[in-house]
Amino acid sequence: MRDGEPKPEEYSRVTNPGRFAVLRDAAEHLLDELTEHYTVERREAKEPLGEELYRTVRLVPRMPAAAPLAVAFTEFPSVVLKLGRWYEESLPNCGCDACDEQPDLLAEQLRSQASALVEGGLWERVRRGVGGSWSEVCLIGRDLNVRRETLLDSAEARSARREGFAAAVQWAPWPRRSAVA
Repeated sequence: MRDGEPKPEEYSRVTNPGRFAVLRDAAEHLLDELTEHYTVERREAKEPLGEELYRTVRLVPRMPAAAPLAVAFTEFPSVVLKLGRWYEESLPNCGCDACDEQPDLLAEQLRSQASALVEGGLWERVRRGVGGSWSEVCLIGRDLNVRRETLLDSAEARSARREGFAAAVQWAPWPRRSAVA
């Protein structure tokens, strides 16, 4: 961590992007661990993220009431964590020298958010408001309480309502694999 205010030029500079490569390792380890302990289907593919295609690993619980988890591995190096329908977190969020994000803390954040999902701590819904419809997302876990709202286009809002998101959906905890004797 730094003392004092960052210099303006630090906002456009990334002197050591390689330090975030540990996030890829942490994500790989997390995906392997979740696959081993929970009843999920693991799917790997190249999927679009913005304008680029990236390797994405998706874990889909075998119980439909439990939310999926996906991790996209970007070139930066960074990871993008996706939970349920709308929750998305880029780690690091920026990566510039001014933001000075710490890879070890980001790896803990990745694990904490995935853990909250697995324990059934994700709620999502569509809310109508002045000027349109919004997605509301709440992720609650140990030492974690994240709430977000995002404006939806009308097609996405209609689709979400048809899928049952007009009322709050609390995703179920992931089913654990049976212990083999």
